[in-house]
Amino acid sequence: MMGFTILPSPGRTEPIDYVRPQIDSHKSRWFYFASASRPFGMVSLSPDTQVRGSWNSGYLYGDKEIKCFSHVHCWQMAGVPVFPTTGEILGHKGMDAYKSPFSHEKETVIPGYHKVVLDKYGITAELTATSRIGMHRYSYPKGRTANVLIDAGAFLAHGPTTKAAFRKKSPTELTGYSILAPTMRRQKSVTVYYAISFDRPFQTCGGWEPVDKVKTLVSKKSLEGSDIGGYVSFGDLDGKPLLMKVAISYVSEEQAALNMKNELDHWDFDRVVSEARNEWNRELGKISVEGGTEQEKIKFYTDLWHSLLGRHTFSDVNGKYVDNTGNFPQIRQVPLEKGRSIRSTYNSDGFWGAEFNLNILWSIAYPKVLSDFVSTLVDYYHNGGLIARGPSGGNYTYVMVGDQAIPMIAAAYNKGIRDFDVQGAYEGCLKNSEPGGIRDHAGYELKTNCYMQNYVDKGFVPEGLPGKGSHREGCAMTLYFAYQDWCMAQFAKGMNKDEDYKKYLKRSFNYRNVFDTETGWMRPKNQDGSWIKNFAPVGKGFNMPGFVESNSAIFTYYVPHNLPDLISLLGGNKVFATKLNKQFEDAAPHQFITPHGAHAGNWVDYENQPSLHMAHLFSHAGAPWLTQYWVRRIKKEVFGNITPYGGYNGDEDQGQMGALGVLMAIGLFDVQGGASTQPYYEITSPIFDKIVISLDNRYYPGKKFVIETKNNSSENVYIQAATLNGKPWNSFRLPHSELVKGGHLILELGNTPNKKWGTASPCPCY
Repeated sequence: MMGFTILPSPGRTEPIDYVRPQIDSHKSRWFYFASASRPFGMVSLSPDTQVRGSWNSGYLYGDKEIKCFSHVHCWQMAGVPVFPTTGEILGHKGMDAYKSPFSHEKETVIPGYHKVVLDKYGITAELTATSRIGMHRYSYPKGRTANVLIDAGAFLAHGPTTKAAFRKKSPTELTGYSILAPTMRRQKSVTVYYAISFDRPFQTCGGWEPVDKVKTLVSKKSLEGSDIGGYVSFGDLDGKPLLMKVAISYVSEEQAALNMKNELDHWDFDRVVSEARNEWNRELGKISVEGGTEQEKIKFYTDLWHSLLGRHTFSDVNGKYVDNTGNFPQIRQVPLEKGRSIRSTYNSDGFWGAEFNLNILWSIAYPKVLSDFVSTLVDYYHNGGLIARGPSGGNYTYVMVGDQAIPMIAAAYNKGIRDFDVQGAYEGCLKNSEPGGIRDHAGYELKTNCYMQNYVDKGFVPEGLPGKGSHREGCAMTLYFAYQDWCMAQFAKGMNKDEDYKKYLKRSFNYRNVFDTETGWMRPKNQDGSWIKNFAPVGKGFNMPGFVESNSAIFTYYVPHNLPDLISLLGGNKVFATKLNKQFEDAAPHQFITPHGAHAGNWVDYENQPSLHMAHLFSHAGAPWLTQYWVRRIKKEVFGNITPYGGYNGDEDQGQMGALGVLMAIGLFDVQGGASTQPYYEITSPIFDKIVISLDNRYYPGKKFVIETKNNSSENVYIQAATLNGKPWNSFRLPHSELVKGGHLILELGNTPNKKWGTASPCPCY
């Protein structure tokens, strides 16, 4: 942790002042770090120190040189790298030639703003953004020629740029595009269009292109092809800052210009910074906290920031977006109301595991966000025939496994968030629940497979089925499909579709078919129904046979929809709690995680999604005090670090780990992911003295829900007693219907377990 000091939040103490974007930025994914960005902004502008690869790329804290400032840090997408320089034009020689050293001592990073000094050139670069426009302010040293490079054809992140364009539109304007090559995950090209404006005319304009296979400077004002780029020069600016606006679109150059006209029609850089600050404060302030340590507040608001950052707007200001699900791109339009788009559509990594984080958090404090993401996924059903899983660039990626949309859609509907195309969502969910739907595509598998036919006919997905996809582990598929069937049943029940409800509820018990009573673990089966040989609950490597990025020791507990039955299968409350507690004790010396890519090896793994609900399971086995104990430990030991070298353990995953951290901090969870027709939250021990959740009155009747603790400390982790609106509350379950009315939950904490609290009657939600 060389040279990094934890500083107190300076000056004002609004929510944004606690956010530290550089937490765990030493080894991150391309889409992790985006400093100059708005909530879910199309533009995610930040410096890049590494530009090759989806992993260990973007802004890495330990690096000493910046290669460019790029505007798209997105799931399987990148784009529009620019860089200010002085003196000789070096763009044709590549980023390694024109990159610049920098130091963190001369750097400021807050949500919506990034300032850094490029030591090679003596340039102070400042970055901010609206939703669809990146704004730059460059202060050049006196006596030097001021240049800006637009490296439109550069290799960036996930793959090469197959073709690019750079054009002079006027003495102050540039336009162009970059066509991103297909990747293993996004198997079609996608085009990023840009429109650039400067606050003063440039003196010269030129570029570079291959000449006899060697990139060479040329004086052309318009370039198009592979490996091209452009530059503008302004002469000596005599210490006056240069302002630049970069608008993007995935539809056209004209749409990029329209985004700029509508979102940023002035040159007041400080105003944009202030507006970004206000927007982040407004969104972060929907959950306010009091008490706790400075470090806990920093991590809380950074977690919350990530939950609102990692997935990005894909539609333009007028609601137009590109649909790449067919043979040719088509321009689509989100619904309009009085000539204005009523929502955005989004680019997003998969929602694998979101039932344990984003689905819960967004439904509590950000129901409009949840609604818009549901609408985005359903758009894909209308456009391409399937509700999407990890859409990128207007196309399917089939990331990970299963039907990740149905838990989110059922949770939205059953919590009263219904301002999306409910009928289209229901039809699409039914299709995805049957052979030929999204479940028949394993990881990045383009062709339909036979997983669901096996699941329907045999009651399980066997190992060894033919195919070329990733994440094709049958036992894990069986468990995921069973939970997703239950979510489909709950959606059907909420819609009064009784026959569908009965059908999918019956199928949701298929997890029983892979439970081995002899070993006491979920165990993969061969195609003939026999158990696989040489079985062990843990092992070595990326995953154990039959389990997606995990093992049986973890996936045995993946029956979130029917824990009473799982507990019974494992021998009852006492046996279940003892077994699970032993796994946490065995995982503690390894900080409850495994190194990324070695997920077969631990009894608990909070580095990855399959394990994220495990500490909350004790409450369902009559031992809520163990949930309180282990959740507090996990929050502190796994997710408590606020340096650039820890905090998310390698993969924050577009807001998922951040959202989990928020839920742990405020003491609310739901192992069922909110999909029940009678959704509830599980109460555990918050780390703060007071939490105030502002409710969205477009969806919920109440104003605020307040959680208050008495005698809170790092030792007092056990709930002794609780009251809700002044009346004793003895259940660890809090119905969603109570929370959204608004109210006041008071939790009295102590340093020894109260084994009588929280063991009230079981929930009827199963």
